Amino acid sequence: MLTFWGREAGHAHLSRRSFLQVGALGAGLSLADLFRLRAHAGNEAKARRKSVIMVLLGGGPSHIDMYDMKPEAPVEMRGEFKPIRTNVPGFDICELFPEQAKIADRLALVRNLRMSTSDHSHEQECLTGFMTVPGVPGASGDPRPAFGSIVSRLRGGNDVIPSYISLSGQHQHREIPLHLGPSHRPFHASGPDVENLNLPKTVTLDRLGDRQALLRSLDNVQRSVDVRGDLVGLDAYQAKAFEMLGTNRARDAFDLNREPDRVKVRYGMTPNVVSYDPRYITGSQFLTARRLVEAGVSVVTLNFGAFGHWDTHAENFSKLRQYLPALDVCISALVRDLNDRGLDKDVAVCVWGEMGRTPQINKEAGRDHLGNANFVLLAGGDFKRGQVIGATDKRGERCVGRPYRPQNVLATLYQHLGIDTDISFPDHNGRPLTLLDDRAPIAELS
Repeated sequence: MLTFWGREAGHAHLSRRSFLQVGALGAGLSLADLFRLRAHAGNEAKARRKSVIMVLLGGGPSHIDMYDMKPEAPVEMRGEFKPIRTNVPGFDICELFPEQAKIADRLALVRNLRMSTSDHSHEQECLTGFMTVPGVPGASGDPRPAFGSIVSRLRGGNDVIPSYISLSGQHQHREIPLHLGPSHRPFHASGPDVENLNLPKTVTLDRLGDRQALLRSLDNVQRSVDVRGDLVGLDAYQAKAFEMLGTNRARDAFDLNREPDRVKVRYGMTPNVVSYDPRYITGSQFLTARRLVEAGVSVVTLNFGAFGHWDTHAENFSKLRQYLPALDVCISALVRDLNDRGLDKDVAVCVWGEMGRTPQINKEAGRDHLGNANFVLLAGGDFKRGQVIGATDKRGERCVGRPYRPQNVLATLYQHLGIDTDISFPDHNGRPLTLLDDRAPIAELS
């Protein structure tokens, strides 16, 4: 087993973030949040262009109403929606997914995904492969860094853009680097933040350089009391952060105004209207994700909908009648767009949530938590697409045969990126922790 030891591994949370505000420059962004790049190159040349877009459906989407329908189940279980055929035999999905039905040959659906427990903390399991939230039944093992943080540590970014960007503002507390150090947090992007990548008119590049020198002097003061060495290498991160402010290349990747109206319409957007507000269902985040991976970002995460959006304990069907058509447009637009631009094999798309939903419809016309059955929808990459993998029982309540776990999904994504999962990093106590305990990718995708 190969173990990575480095000075970054012991980084703790930076205690002096107040000194690192681009707000001091008049731009309103934290430098520590603005740029997250690793310091070592790793095996980047081999997998330079490979990227992952991870779409989280926060709250637990109802698998039985979306991708694993049971039309033969009793009426009190099968729900209000009917399945429709796709362009792949046996790949039936919800009638509210007509656009995905046309491109099922570009999709791979895993129906036998099982989570550790039926709890919202499973979003941590999607992001890290581990359920390690204190006090939650079923949580086990040592915490691991977020998937994107590990990719950032091993692959880094290009000259002026981070390797790991999150468009999931309300869920950023889940995307943590732990012992990899704060430099491997994602850059958390939202509409106003992205707008602030533009320098104010009162701040010239010369003044930007003066203020960069001022921050370096503040660093020197802080280093005198930095007994843990938390600030080692931070100068490089600051330099790149300032470089992002001083160039058009980074902010251009976020500028959806550079997209033609026909592309925006494909994503369900209204031309000249860009919304990053998760309370509103738009394709802005999906289109931004495509632009970011095209610009060289390795991992982009986004959350479709507001916090708990898919937690349909009540009014499951009326809510899904609103959510599913919008999701259908966004997924199909992204998959088609990547294919049209020749990026489909370079970019893997992963769509999932922290749990499924019970077959039983409750008194509130909703479905409750279910960890024993879940799904993951995959597209792009070099995967074998146009297939359904695994199955659940006739009620959609349990996986049939040996299920796949979130670690197998992440192992598949690491494999796509060219990352060997048989490595480890030391935690804060110096103990080597592997990326995953179960490092087997989903076999049917190869």
